[in-house]
Amino acid sequence: MRFAWALGLSIVAASPASAGSVKAWADASNVGRDVLVIAALGLPAAHGDWQGDLQAGGSMAGAFLTTEGLKRVFPEERPDLSNRKSFPSGHTSVSFAAAASLQNRYGWKVGLPAQLLASFVGLSRVQARKHHWYDVVAGAAVGETSGFLITSKRNSNVRVMPWGDTRSAGVAMAAHF
Repeated sequence: MRFAWALGLSIVAASPASAGSVKAWADASNVGRDVLVIAALGLPAAHGDWQGDLQAGGSMAGAFLTTEGLKRVFPEERPDLSNRKSFPSGHTSVSFAAAASLQNRYGWKVGLPAQLLASFVGLSRVQARKHHWYDVVAGAAVGETSGFLITSKRNSNVRVMPWGDTRSAGVAMAAHF
């Protein structure tokens, strides 16, 4: 728990706000996203919670695939004019999926620092001129939805699992009464 708070605070404290460079903000968003992905997969693995690992991976994969689909359907130009893949923010959707997975699986003490870091990632994407504010809001909504739909509380009687093969994919639910 202390580690999660220290990690979140160190990322925010080291923010590139004083540097003001677009590249520094982009680098900060990459680091923040990577920290959340590692935490969402590493915390369950460290506890031998392989179900939690699968659910976190499924949550982030679901957010990523949804985001990529939306980028193709709504080709929005980025603020830096680099391409037409601005809507929604992929960094933000994956970050919020990881944060929502951590919060839903392990509670607010782990989830709150993760949610704050995910918010920082979204802010960084706007400051890096890679996204408009509404791209980040949409990415956050996609990630939160994916994280909370696919990840269940640890030791819950209800399990939600994504599945897929070479021909199809879906979500399976099981409940213990």
